[in-house]
Amino acid sequence: MRSTLFSSNESRDVLPNATLTGNTSMISIQNLSQAFANQYVLKGIDLTVTKGTVLALLGPSGCGKSTLLKLLAGLLQPTDGAIYFADRLVANAHHLTPPEQRNLGMVFQDYALWPHMTVFQNVAFPLRMRGVARHAVQERVDVALERVGLIDFAKRKPADLSGGQQQRVALARAIIAEPEILLFDEPLSNLDIALRQSLCEEMAQLLRTLEITAIYVTHDPKEATTLAHQIAHMQNGTIESLTTL
Repeated sequence: MRSTLFSSNESRDVLPNATLTGNTSMISIQNLSQAFANQYVLKGIDLTVTKGTVLALLGPSGCGKSTLLKLLAGLLQPTDGAIYFADRLVANAHHLTPPEQRNLGMVFQDYALWPHMTVFQNVAFPLRMRGVARHAVQERVDVALERVGLIDFAKRKPADLSGGQQQRVALARAIIAEPEILLFDEPLSNLDIALRQSLCEEMAQLLRTLEITAIYVTHDPKEATTLAHQIAHMQNGTIESLTTL
């Protein structure tokens, strides 16, 4: 079946020696550690993700991959170390840029859709929060829903959709504001195997079409190899190896 996600339409702290080139780093993580009640769950993470790269964080439950994603999202503040987006410091032990100021989109495992809103209203929400004009909202939501194959479902509520369709809505909402970075927290884990593989392939095609920088958390090696340009293998709060595909 042809992919329905693909569409042909379509004073700050500075990182030392940062250069804005076509091969620039979009995410730079330096000696990042995170502790809860004096127990370290991340231990000195160093990682650079270049612009347009899809990086999978792969590892078992409890290895620290979701904690790392929350730090990137601005939902946690590091115990030690620093995170830069391009040339801008977004987090260290003394500074925390809030999530809404990071220009990122996030797709959650549980979809996080508002049940009282229609599909259109869910996808339009980030634009309306930014004060985008009504006619522009309509146009951009239509494009996003076309990309995920849900243009005919705009007036439905989330409860009227399948799990796969709800995840497509969540993806459309994440890309609608054209973020610099997309974060995925095991978004396909609630779906059955066949649907998970199909949607994974479509998401991979969309990410390559958008040429967007993305971090994708998963415990499934097949998902990681389908979606990612690079895979960071995590274990016990560290990155044990980094594989380029």
